[in-house]
Amino acid sequence: MRILVGYTATDAGADALALGVRLARSGGASLDVVIVLNSEERATLVPTDPGYEHYLSKTAAQWLREAAASVPADVAAQTHIVYAESFAQGLLDAARDDQADMIVVGAARNGLLGRFTVGSVASALLHASHVPVALAPEGTRELDVDKGVSRVTCAVGTKIGAEVLMNTAIAVARTTDAPLRLVSLVALDLPGGLDDPLVSRHSALHAREVLDYASAHLPDEVEVSAGVASGDSIEEAVRTLHWDPAEIVLVGSSRLAKPNHLFLGSIAAKMLRELPVPMIVVPRDSTVTVGK
Repeated sequence: MRILVGYTATDAGADALALGVRLARSGGASLDVVIVLNSEERATLVPTDPGYEHYLSKTAAQWLREAAASVPADVAAQTHIVYAESFAQGLLDAARDDQADMIVVGAARNGLLGRFTVGSVASALLHASHVPVALAPEGTRELDVDKGVSRVTCAVGTKIGAEVLMNTAIAVARTTDAPLRLVSLVALDLPGGLDDPLVSRHSALHAREVLDYASAHLPDEVEVSAGVASGDSIEEAVRTLHWDPAEIVLVGSSRLAKPNHLFLGSIAAKMLRELPVPMIVVPRDSTVTVGK
């Protein structure tokens, strides 16, 4: 598995790198740490200064050396400078060229209490990536990378892509040897106007179904549990759940996404604003399969 980290010499870049290292160490993956600079072939009315371009490249190379030096010795890591019209496009191009399995970026700053604020780069990736995108909230860099992944939470409903999301969560739990927590979103997926007992029955049944499915595809030593996200809103439901600082959350892409691309749905977007832990958004037409 290869994890591509979109790096900048900022706190957000440090957050992304820290999450990338944790995921790589937990799953035995390699890292590609990438800085994107403006394309050298871009059209411009004013000729670029070769000296300035050289300075940018030299500075970026130094930032990458410093980033690589912070990666633990037991994690295989490579660094790259990529030229593109935008940071997001450079990461997408690099992910295709390097055959990356995931892109990791830091969230924009100024999120409330360390929560997410989706900046332009993350937003572009969440509407165009062909591979899962992991978002590192502000402060991820402060968590000890030795903690790895303490738990994998999967927020799953019944809409298109739910099975792909489940399979991905199972694969991540198996790879990281982390407990898997399944959170049923059925209560939030159902149309309004249904009576509470009916919603409760549907939610409990769905939680049992996903628990049985996961249990059948996980080794006995991997702990798995299931519960129901409840509340008057998705934001309230997220706030009522307990979150371990070292866990990760997997959510699915919207059914509106183009084939082989992401698109952040309304429920995932609302969760994003409340989560204090990293979120990984999974394309709904991914080809992940699982077996006992």
